[in-house]
Amino acid sequence: MSTLPSNPLWIFFTVLCTFLVAAKSSTVGVSYISRFLEIQDKERAPSSVQLTAAYGVLNRLFPFHSSSFEFKIIPKEHCGGELCFKISNHPSFSYNGYPEILISGTTGVELAAGLHWYLKYWCGAHISWMKTGGAQLASVPKAGSLPQVQHAGVEIRRPVPWSYYQNAVTSSYTFAWWDWERWEKEIDWMALQGINLPLAFTGQEAIWQKVFQKFNISTSSLDDFFGGPAFLAWSRMANLHGWGGPLPQSWLDQQLLMQKKILARMYQLGMTPVLPAFSGNVPAALKRVFPSAKITHLGNWFTVHGDPRWCCTYLLDATDPLFIEIGKAFVKQQVNEYGRSSHIYNCDTFDENTPPIDDPEYISSLGAAIFRGMQSGDSDAVWLMQGWLFSYDPFWRPPQMKALLHSVPVGKMIVLDLFAEAKPIWSSSEQFYGVPYIWCMLHNFAGNIEMYGVLDAVGSGPVEARRSENSTMVGVGMSMEGIEQNPVVYDLMSEMAFQHEIVDVKKWVDLYAKRRYGRYVQSLQDAWTILYGTLYNCTDGSQDKNRDVIVAFPDVDPYSIAIPQVTISRRYQDNRIQFLLRTVREELTDSFSKPHLWYSTSEVIEALKLFLSSGDEVPETSTYRYDLIDLTRQALAKYANQLFLKVIESYQLADLPAVAHFSQEFLGLVEDMDILLGCHDGFLLGPWLESAKRLAQDEEQERQFEWNARTQITMWFDNTQEEASLLRDYGNKYWSGLLRDYYGPRAAIYFKFLIESLEKGDGFRLQHWRREWIKLTNDWQSSRNIFPVKSTGNALNVSRWLYKKYLEDPSFHDV
Repeated sequence: MSTLPSNPLWIFFTVLCTFLVAAKSSTVGVSYISRFLEIQDKERAPSSVQLTAAYGVLNRLFPFHSSSFEFKIIPKEHCGGELCFKISNHPSFSYNGYPEILISGTTGVELAAGLHWYLKYWCGAHISWMKTGGAQLASVPKAGSLPQVQHAGVEIRRPVPWSYYQNAVTSSYTFAWWDWERWEKEIDWMALQGINLPLAFTGQEAIWQKVFQKFNISTSSLDDFFGGPAFLAWSRMANLHGWGGPLPQSWLDQQLLMQKKILARMYQLGMTPVLPAFSGNVPAALKRVFPSAKITHLGNWFTVHGDPRWCCTYLLDATDPLFIEIGKAFVKQQVNEYGRSSHIYNCDTFDENTPPIDDPEYISSLGAAIFRGMQSGDSDAVWLMQGWLFSYDPFWRPPQMKALLHSVPVGKMIVLDLFAEAKPIWSSSEQFYGVPYIWCMLHNFAGNIEMYGVLDAVGSGPVEARRSENSTMVGVGMSMEGIEQNPVVYDLMSEMAFQHEIVDVKKWVDLYAKRRYGRYVQSLQDAWTILYGTLYNCTDGSQDKNRDVIVAFPDVDPYSIAIPQVTISRRYQDNRIQFLLRTVREELTDSFSKPHLWYSTSEVIEALKLFLSSGDEVPETSTYRYDLIDLTRQALAKYANQLFLKVIESYQLADLPAVAHFSQEFLGLVEDMDILLGCHDGFLLGPWLESAKRLAQDEEQERQFEWNARTQITMWFDNTQEEASLLRDYGNKYWSGLLRDYYGPRAAIYFKFLIESLEKGDGFRLQHWRREWIKLTNDWQSSRNIFPVKSTGNALNVSRWLYKKYLEDPSFHDV
């Protein structure tokens, strides 16, 4: 039998866990939802069902240790009335064949979270998404030799009851093509991270089809209402209609069956899944069936010239009696279809849809009517609303916010403070004017790939919000638009569901580096110290939408790009010409979207050097390979931004040889980065496309679904020959295959026109560039070429080669 190791990791968390035994949470907000929490406890799945589900998580994660643990469901009264888990040495372990560790918890989720906590802080393990390296379990001792906890055991209570997960658009940016195998892994991951309040949006179009039939809307009339499989999030939010559709009936039926599996597993684990509610978004046909209904034709949402095929959806006014009828029918249809509900429903009527007038009484009437639509279908309904509208829309001043937030009884609305790690609303709104809220980390936009985070804010923000005077906080959450990136950020944020004190993030990161790779390597520890202070210490409050030149190429005349003030760093000799290479020292102030840069690139390159030097000390683990590739990609992407500016500066100086030279270097870099990204399964285009095709029932659907998948990550909406959609590159990805097949050829077109302009002595032919770029895009979206679904190549060797080729010379580094 092992004893507790006496090293800093275990000592640090022994002290932490000892404190958490005694810690007790209480906020004003929790008292407001106490009745609802009682209903949740009463309706939760039987203990035997939750135990079976929790053992399923264990067996899928760690089959060779399945007999090493025993799970036990305990009442909340054993934890002072709170949700908790307890870890203790199994009393019967001295006998052969008995489990070693006993984990007790108030729900199946608590059991899984307790298992994860034990693996992290007693066995030095790490769990992340498969695409970001998966689980590092090599550090866990063999069965029969697991580390023992202190004699008294460990009890950890949640400081607030809920751990929320997802964003309304995650369902499209990430989940669009998932089968049950992938969903099962995700639900396991949720449980291990302690998530107990996830959105459950899959399959709702089949429900809507049945509901609208009751209002005399034919199935064919909905072909123009639902978006395509990769764009359902935005058709649900009334941003667009029809784009990428119509949805085949087989898709509707398939997704409804998937939702039933998803909900069943969530309920089995003791989760509280959040179902959608009616927001007012209706098909155009409803206006014909109910001509006197108050239905507004909304404005253009980024389409080219307001194309009516996709643009300008219809919104039923919440004060119209028909609104409550449809809202009631939708809730009841879901309850009938799924057999039950958790009584909590998401509705975001005003997300990117501003009310027509700002009269507080009118806004209050809208909110009350929206809630009546839910409550008439479920008397115990609670409204969960994203607070994003309060962040970006100046319409929502204090009187308007109060009117909406106070339009329902206290405790019947929960607000997601969606971007609290950077732009919290709770602190400037008197805790949402007394309404319960969940502190959320938004972090990621559109599933873009960028090493980025605000770890200090994550490690302190939820605790400060909960401790604040008259706090109405009732949970923490992760509201990212896309997942499977930056595992360090989500590891820390999920842990905040159980942290009562502000985290010493520096110490936490030190432990993370050891857990991530399964061993202590000094150079990796030093590298992570740098990463924590640079990439993961963004304090400028900016939304990190990746606008690197490779993945979001500028569509502007080269003379409109202002080259910043520079200093000469060295000279480049190229046969006939000398060209001054310069180091950027000031931000750009030009017309194209500037890449976000909040750190010193030279420091990050130093971290990369440390990673490379560690390669021979770390086994070829997936976690190390993922991080090495991501860090190399990050450094090269910022170098590519500098290269692009050198191309533009050369053009403005009419230096044709230099334009040709730096253009070729840029294009070569794109090709090289594609090779790098191909060394790990987490950076491949192929799985995204192939998973879309696998859901198709025939060749026609396969073409449609693949087109949807390709279009979401490139350019949305129809375009003219010379005018591109504003929604281009929003969902960009650093994926092998996409760089070589699309991003590189696109840049080559632009560079071709730069060179032709200098050769002919003419101005840059912007419209010609756009025409060829748009054609390239449309052709690529409709193409059917196949990309690898498995990685090839040695990540360490490729990263070392690219470092030497592009980054080794310090004169190229930003300072």
